[in-house]
Order: sequence, then C-alpha cells, then structure tokens
Amino acid sequence: MIFKPNYRITQEILECLTKIEMIKNSFRDSKISPVLLASLKSSAKIETIHYSTKIEGNRLTRKEVEQIIFKRKVIENRIRDSSEVKSYYKAMNYIEKCLAQNLPFSEKLIKKTHDLVEGVRSPYRDGQNAIYDNASGDIVYLPPETKDVPALMNSLIDFVNNDKQTPRVIVAGLVHYQFVTIHPYYDGNGRTARLLTSFLMRKYGYGLKDIYSLEEYYANDLAGYYSAPATHPHHNYYEGRKNADLTGWIEYFVRGVADVFEKIQVRTQTTNFRKDFSDEMRQLDVTQRKILELFTEFQEVSSMQIAEYLGMSQQSARLLANRWVSDGFMIISNYSKKARKYRLAERFEELV
Repeated sequence: MIFKPNYRITQEILECLTKIEMIKNSFRDSKISPVLLASLKSSAKIETIHYSTKIEGNRLTRKEVEQIIFKRKVIENRIRDSSEVKSYYKAMNYIEKCLAQNLPFSEKLIKKTHDLVEGVRSPYRDGQNAIYDNASGDIVYLPPETKDVPALMNSLIDFVNNDKQTPRVIVAGLVHYQFVTIHPYYDGNGRTARLLTSFLMRKYGYGLKDIYSLEEYYANDLAGYYSAPATHPHHNYYEGRKNADLTGWIEYFVRGVADVFEKIQVRTQTTNFRKDFSDEMRQLDVTQRKILELFTEFQEVSSMQIAEYLGMSQQSARLLANRWVSDGFMIISNYSKKARKYRLAERFEELV
C-alpha cells in the first residue's frame, strides 16, 4: 500500500502557509529571556496536556493539571483523569527527548509514544473498531480492517520519510489525518496523533520555541475538529476516506496553525519578550543559555539532569559540566561523586 494523499493547494492554504513561514522566520533568531522562555514553555506544556486530554473527555481543570504535573498531586475522585494526565506528560517528555536526539519518524517512536499515552504496552488492534455517535449510537466511522493496519502504518511512515515535495506543515497535518483515519489502536489514537503532529512540527522547525499549543485551538472548536476529518459522507473507510479529497482537512489544519502562530506573535510583541542582554548573557554560548532554562526550575542540578535536558549521554554531560565549572559558569555545590550537584556561579544567578 502506498499513501498518496489527494488534495489541492488552494488560495487559503497558500496564504496560511505564507503567514506561518513569515512568523516562523521572525522567531528563528529571537533573543529571549531564559526566565520568560521557561515560563512560556511551561504554560504551553500545561495547556497542551489539559486541552489534548480534555478533547477525549478528561474533566480536570487547567489548574488541576498543573498541580498534578508540578506538585505531583492526585485529584480526589479523579484518579483515572489524573493518571491520564501523568501518562500524557510522560509521552510529551519522550517526544522532547526524541527531538533532542534528532531521531526519525519511525514505528518505534509511534508505538512508544502510544504506550506512554496509554500507560501500558499495547500492539496495533487485533480486531475491528468503530466510532459511534454519542446521541444516536449510529456508526460515524468504520476504520480499515485489522489485516490492513500494519501496511497502512508503514506506508504513512514511508511517506513522511521519503516525500520531498510536500510542504512540511502539510506533512504534519496529513500525519494527523491519516493516523486517526487508520485508527491503529483501540484507544489513545487522538492523543497519539496530536503528539506525533507536534513532533513533526517541531522537527521541521515550526516549534516557535515550544511556546504554543495547537490542542487549545482544537478544543475551542470541537465541532470543527471532529467534522474536518470527515472528508467523505460514507462511514466505511473503503467506501470513503481511502481516496477522499483532503483539501478541506488541510485548509482546516493550516488555518489553525496560522491562527495560533499569529496569536503567539501578538502576545510576544505586547510583553517584555526580548530581554536586554547583559554583559553576562553575551558571554554565554547557545548551550549555556539553554541550560539557564533548567536553572529556572532547580537551584541545583546533576549531570544526569543536564544530560536529559540537552539530549546527550551522561558522560558527555559530566565533561560539559566540568568545563563550565572551569570557565566559571557553574560551581560545584555537592562534591559527592555519587550525588554531585552544580549551581550557577553567583554572577550568573541574576539571569534566572
């Protein structure tokens, strides 16, 4: 099976892609306060988790999600919802590690992401599933047969890794569409699709420093989000979505990206987004500026934390930390070999 999406580049799609590209480029060389960047990234992560799980029926508020993630609190009478949020958080962290390591889009990445979303290891479905209308109980969509799922997934992966002509934003949108169309698992398809879309957007350079959430856009227009993939009136995959015209879905997707990007642009222009770089900040390289974000969360850090944050081996992180100590960027706060900790040198502490 070969995935050959059928769509047209309309005037709306072209205008949205142009807007997205312009905003992305404006963010590329932005000099941002590490403290503010860390705060915006943290907020975006909470919003992403909250809205992505809310779409699937999670009843927790944004504040409760924040308490679960950062204070490890379990909400009484919401044990299942709390567990779902924690699982999604783990899946997001895994995606971030894959990006840091520049890993490709692969079946291994897909399956691991889904396993983390669900909290258990689960293979592709071994039976037929269906999506039903909550009110009438009628079948809204009947996905492809079980026997076709592996081949369809492989064809999607091949498309992502081998296509060189499709605009990258559209590729991310097509992955979202095709994944929920194949519906390879009994549960967790929507959450996994959104995470994979985020992975590709960021991998292709459309992360905007990780300070936006497409999930909020979807959650605020659930009717549009649910109806956009319905590209054919027939509910059966083989009679409808298999060869459907995806132009409408792509218009919906790029419209959402452009809308979210534009709002982020306005927001950052009306706040103290770009910090006046002090002499201390000018002395730091890109990696040191990035690790400042970690110090906004922790006063002391270990080489393991540095390794995880920068996506490198612990040995490389130890060597890097030793060099930073020699350069006067950090000091050793705990000399124990088993539990060695580092903190910023006093003159750099004001940066966080």
